Amino acid sequence: MQTGDGLLVRINPLAGELAPNTLIGLCESAQRHGNGIVEVTARGSIQIRGLTAASACLLAEEVDSLGIAVRSGVPVDTSPLAGIDPMEIANPAPLAAAIRLAIAEAGLARRLGPKVSVVVDDRGQIELGAIMGDVRLVAVDGEHWRLSAAGDETTARLVGEFDAGAACVATLGILRAIAALGRQGRARDLETVRVATKGPEASHSFPPPSVLPDISPTRGEIRPASAPALAGEAKHEASPGNVVLSTTDTVAERTEAPKLPISPLVGEMSGRTEGGAKKRNLSSDAVSANDSNSEHSRATDSSPIGILPLTDGRIALGIALPFGSIDAATLIDFCIAATEHGATGIRPAPSRTLLIMGLDRAAAVTLTATAKTLGLVTSPTDPRIRIAACPGAPACASGMIAARDVAAEIAADFGSGLDPTLSLHVSGCAKGCAHPGPAALTIVGDEKGAAFVVGGTAKGLPAAYTAGYEAARGMGRLTKLLAQARKPDENAAACLARLGAKRLAQALAQE
Repeated sequence: MQTGDGLLVRINPLAGELAPNTLIGLCESAQRHGNGIVEVTARGSIQIRGLTAASACLLAEEVDSLGIAVRSGVPVDTSPLAGIDPMEIANPAPLAAAIRLAIAEAGLARRLGPKVSVVVDDRGQIELGAIMGDVRLVAVDGEHWRLSAAGDETTARLVGEFDAGAACVATLGILRAIAALGRQGRARDLETVRVATKGPEASHSFPPPSVLPDISPTRGEIRPASAPALAGEAKHEASPGNVVLSTTDTVAERTEAPKLPISPLVGEMSGRTEGGAKKRNLSSDAVSANDSNSEHSRATDSSPIGILPLTDGRIALGIALPFGSIDAATLIDFCIAATEHGATGIRPAPSRTLLIMGLDRAAAVTLTATAKTLGLVTSPTDPRIRIAACPGAPACASGMIAARDVAAEIAADFGSGLDPTLSLHVSGCAKGCAHPGPAALTIVGDEKGAAFVVGGTAKGLPAAYTAGYEAARGMGRLTKLLAQARKPDENAAACLARLGAKRLAQALAQE
């Protein structure tokens, strides 16, 4: 893919894991043929930046020579700990494999656009809720999967619950419908989909998001096939293998149907969800026996950073890259240290992390200290993991501010004071590559300096400006304003919106 700093190559190892020496070889190749920057994406892919058309071919040859088999075709994302996570509701690997095989047999990969994807979420320790998918399958129990389409955990449209076999066939039906729209088609473009769950005549349809009621399935609106359907509910037909979601009722019928349980918002998110983030009670294996508050312990339920318990008493160590990026030389140093401590493999993981496999607990603690010295993220409370930032200037020709430098300065100087409800995005330009969606606050470079956008994307209308070199200091002023002005029942985004552009501009102008 062409970017402001040259071509970008994304690599998904077929095995899901690289030996430390293999990752070292890949880093050396990135130094020779790219700009020496290695990234792990929010979905857990490896990226190498700064390539040319010629050097990309050389890199590809070296990837082959290193023996790295790469996954191609439609991405079917699962947890990198699939099958070895004691907290997963169901092992997603067999269902994911069946979906990949079905896609290949149907010849769909060449008919679907490059961004079409499937997510199979086991609800284990590695959170996949923020990953967008044209089809999402989330484990309900050991046998059933909740299928939704077109979005992440909070925005995808619920289709229904299926056993694994029916879920695979239903997924293929949605992908066929997307393929019928052409290479630019996505699940969000679909209104009615015919999905065969067992037989060729079975169908399933879902409405566009504008007519979905503001309810959550956490309260049980979706009922088993034997339950009578209320107006506006999914109707599961009695005929074998058929599932039909009626779209003939009106919005009024949906909201006025008697006894239809309208649930409160899940957290701060509205619309159909998949149950929200699952609370996990970590076992004692998840923390150090000597210090439950140490940095190598897992401080939050959903963070992949720290020591993660695996089956059979094994562990994995999660380390994050600052802003998802690291120079190849530093990653090489880390891989050498990991090898010395007995690591057998390294797995790229969602949330821009690396999972180090094969360590014992003592080695994990020592390697964590080494990682911290090298500037990697070793604590789930590190403020850098709450800031999205692209390379920015001068690494990217499109960048108009040094986005990662600004983000690092904000984290270092004001990180402990950042409002915990604030989502922050620092973008070198209006393309917003690091975080295409809206954030509570986006700092974006443009011709006037650093623009501050409230509740929007990098393309949004700025509420206030400061000089580019003043961006981090300006964030400090807004942090102070939020601490003073935020009401007890108000999140950061709501507070910024209430204060308005004039108040924000005044705060940024203060000395």
